[in-house]
Amino acid sequence: MRPVYFTVTGTEKSLPCPMDRYISPTNISLAVLISGTENCTVQYTFDDVYASGYNPATGDWRNHPSLTSLTASADSNIAYPVSAIRIISNSGTGSAKLTILQSGGGGIS
Repeated sequence: MRPVYFTVTGTEKSLPCPMDRYISPTNISLAVLISGTENCTVQYTFDDVYASGYNPATGDWRNHPSLTSLTASADSNIAYPVSAIRIISNSGTGSAKLTILQSGGGGIS
C-alpha cells in the first residue's frame, strides 16, 4: 500500500482510512508529525466501514494506546487486523499529520 496522509487542525476528524484486513501478517506503521501547538489522537475501528449506511460519527472508535493525547510527534504500529484508522485533533492552533503505511504477506517468491 502506498503511504496515506491525513492532516487535521483545531477540533477536526480525518476521514477513515480503510485497511486491508486480509493481508497477513498485518503490519501497519503510524507516524504523527505535530506542527505548532496541537493535541491529537489516532483511532482505529473494527466496524465494517463498507457497510451500507455506515456513519463514522457514530462508529465504535478506539484510541490507539501509544498515540493518545499527543502534543509531540510520535510513531507506533498496529500488528493485528483493523478495519480503518483515523486521526482526530482534540485542540490546538497547530496541525497534526498522520502517515499510514501497511505491508504484509505477498511479494515475489
